Amino acid sequence: MAVLALGLNHQTAPLDLRGRLAFAPGQLSTVLQDFRQRLQRAAPEAAILSTCNRTELYVAADAAAVHEIAAPALSWLASQGGIPDGTLREHTYLRQERDAARHAFRVASGLDSMVLGEPQILGQMKEAVREADAAGTLGTTLHQLFQRSFAVAKEVRSSTEVGSHSISMAAASVRLAAQLFEDLHDVKVLLVGAGEMIELVATHFAARQPRAMAVANRTLERGERLAARFNAQALRLSDLATRLHEFDVVVSCTASSLPLIGLGAVERALKARRHKPLFMVDLAVPRDIEPEVAQLEDVYLYTVDDLSAIVQVASEKRQAAVEQAEVIIDAGVQSFAHWLDQRAAVPLIQALNRRAQAWREAELVRARRRLANGEDPLVVMDALSQALAQKMLHGAYAELHASEGEQRDALAHTLSRLFLRGSDPVA
Repeated sequence: MAVLALGLNHQTAPLDLRGRLAFAPGQLSTVLQDFRQRLQRAAPEAAILSTCNRTELYVAADAAAVHEIAAPALSWLASQGGIPDGTLREHTYLRQERDAARHAFRVASGLDSMVLGEPQILGQMKEAVREADAAGTLGTTLHQLFQRSFAVAKEVRSSTEVGSHSISMAAASVRLAAQLFEDLHDVKVLLVGAGEMIELVATHFAARQPRAMAVANRTLERGERLAARFNAQALRLSDLATRLHEFDVVVSCTASSLPLIGLGAVERALKARRHKPLFMVDLAVPRDIEPEVAQLEDVYLYTVDDLSAIVQVASEKRQAAVEQAEVIIDAGVQSFAHWLDQRAAVPLIQALNRRAQAWREAELVRARRRLANGEDPLVVMDALSQALAQKMLHGAYAELHASEGEQRDALAHTLSRLFLRGSDPVA
């Protein structure tokens, strides 16, 4: 089996293109089955990792077929976003075999993230694995790839300082808000969504003790649970447009396929606020806030791409941590490649076992017949052992006699390693 990874991320594709190819967790099972059906001839294993910063297809198939999968996989992905193949190709990357494993390990370890060492990607990868498993597209090879990526990520986080030299998106949002408002104690914060990212944002804002916080979510019960943790108010998503003017800070991150906060709603909110500044952060892909909102004079709107300059920290310590992490990843790649090589030998090992079992059963039948006829057991045992030894060595003798020159020397060396290990080498 061989592995490939095909995808796009914040380094290769703009936000709007990533938004067109983002899959919500609830879609993945159906999408995966559709993807594998498109590649039915190859019948590959498949998993999809989709976050605000990346969409990646991971595929495992027979080594002979895996190289033929890249083009149809790209075409399928392009069709999901209604994008011409050629346009998408300009923004994607393709990693194969060892490079695919290295890429997966770097992603899991947070080395390929917009925020160096950010921990959320690991949970997102685990969710991708659960979805692939539920869809029936996660086979042995991808299972091994991802389990090893989780182990590598754990070692990177425990053995290096990669995660300590970064600012999370949540912390960056608070830092930007603090630059706009003199005192965060005086601001009202609205959080749209109730997922992991919004939970992190809520934690960071709550630490700064704003005047009030509210959570608006499509499912009111889930929003109420999150709001209760931070002594915040819970709102219905349907009330968003009429309540928007009450808040100074709006941070949104949902899985909606369409914007939840439109230009008109923000214009009305600004009018009600008498054009008091409104700070907005859209952490969703696809966008939760219409991009035209950024053109309004009294709105400060930031997207995930806008935050990239803030969350990147360049320092000698950071570089040293990355170098340490790469060493750990290299070892993980070597181990996975060795496992793949061993897997490639499994059919041969099974065939050898079947042949040996057939020889054993045939000789046992013959030996039992001779014993039933009253022959000396010692003679029968000697004949059985000689017959098995001859069967085992017959192929080696035949190949050795039929070869010559360098081929014969190489074969002789191999046979010595197989049958004479631990004894004196053949002269």
